Amino acid sequence: MDELTLDEALEELVSAEDFLNYFEIEYDASVVQVNRLHILQRFHNYLAKAGTLPEVEAAQRVIYVTLLKQAYQDFVKSDALTEKVFKVFHMHEPQTKFVPLSSITVNKQNVA
Repeated sequence: MDELTLDEALEELVSAEDFLNYFEIEYDASVVQVNRLHILQRFHNYLAKAGTLPEVEAAQRVIYVTLLKQAYQDFVKSDALTEKVFKVFHMHEPQTKFVPLSSITVNKQNVA
């Protein structure tokens, strides 16, 4: 993949292991095996927060490596349940709803 541009190479990568290997990031296979989708989603989230990337491919590569390392380290130091990358982990959390005082009425028929 060395003869490909960065964008072309990224299109060929399909797994967390592919990304980590391509960017030459050392990793523990047991961490990646359990968290591969979470790592890729976190990497995607970090890229989205980074905004517009520089035009220069070398600068883009540095950003990709930095953000992918950060995404991987999130799951070395923690776990998927704690990190809650996917919406499904938020579904059973307590939901807060605001009810304005003006919308609360008293039914006078039931008041003794």
